Amino acid sequence: MVYMMTNREAMNEVVAFYRDTKGILTFMGYYPTYGTGTGTRIVTPAAPNDGIDPLTSQGSLTLSRDGRFLFAVNAGSNSISSFVITDSGAPILTDVKPSEGAQPNSIDVFGDILYVSNVGNAANNFASNISGFRIDNNGRLTHIPCSNRSLSTINAQPAQVLFTPDGSKIVAAELTTNRLSVFHVNENGTVTGPIINDSNGMRPLGACFLSSGILLVAEVQSSALSSYSVSDNGILNVISGSVPNGQKTACWVTTTRNERFAYTTNTLSGTISTYLIDGSGALTVNGHITSTPEGTPTGLPIDAGVSKDGYNFYTLNGNQGTVSVFNIKDDGSLVRLQVAASTHYPYFGSQGLAVL
Repeated sequence: MVYMMTNREAMNEVVAFYRDTKGILTFMGYYPTYGTGTGTRIVTPAAPNDGIDPLTSQGSLTLSRDGRFLFAVNAGSNSISSFVITDSGAPILTDVKPSEGAQPNSIDVFGDILYVSNVGNAANNFASNISGFRIDNNGRLTHIPCSNRSLSTINAQPAQVLFTPDGSKIVAAELTTNRLSVFHVNENGTVTGPIINDSNGMRPLGACFLSSGILLVAEVQSSALSSYSVSDNGILNVISGSVPNGQKTACWVTTTRNERFAYTTNTLSGTISTYLIDGSGALTVNGHITSTPEGTPTGLPIDAGVSKDGYNFYTLNGNQGTVSVFNIKDDGSLVRLQVAASTHYPYFGSQGLAVL
């Protein structure tokens, strides 16, 4: 399955696509979150007001690691929606809870703990935070008392919240402060911190971990990717610092299942860049491909993901509400297969992609 989110102002929805054995998508259905999105309205004044990337985040639509649950942010109504994934792949809504802040934009899950980042809003001077929840066996959410934490400053605007592979820490990428804040996760689900690290490059947005614990962070301003090791005390050590891809606005990052390659979506260039990852976590640019075929309307890629079987790469084109489908070759290169569309979801404002 592949899921995307409409982020509609009237009623946010999850759009589900069935993926066949070759990775080709077929529209399955629309599933309301019973919360509202922002449409083309941006959640942070630090982002361009072009409607392409309104939530300015990675992880606004997130699957649990076991694929049982799907979680969506409702940035317009300050809430989180929780779905159970049925055997058919259809998401069934089980809960909607306040996000314990204003304008939630990113979620990550480890075991039965969920954390969400809240951007804040103009009324509270963009006071931002992260907040934790417990997930029960039915996907219902309960806020963890005393789990709300500010970032490096009271109004640092988060772009992603992300657990380390062992769940012992959380990293929050801060778009406006150029920092990466690290929190230690306690046994009761609360966090301590943050340990404040400077991002190697300006405007960190999307991030992901390798299973080894190496952290990859995409940097918007220089359209680059950095890699870090994470020490036990929460200090980040640069491995490859701000490796540029020669494109514009690298915002999101994901990796192949064998973790030999990483992909950044370069929104304003309409391209995806491939990076080679060596055994130490060092990065080398390895090529580019356009998100949509030449001679067709240019798709500007934002959220991205790789299928669980490792054969396909998917990206959401933020200016079209379409999903571009690629086959992943052994050398990490991408071969475009399809641009999947449904006439019912909005041309602008869609955000969030989750892939099974």
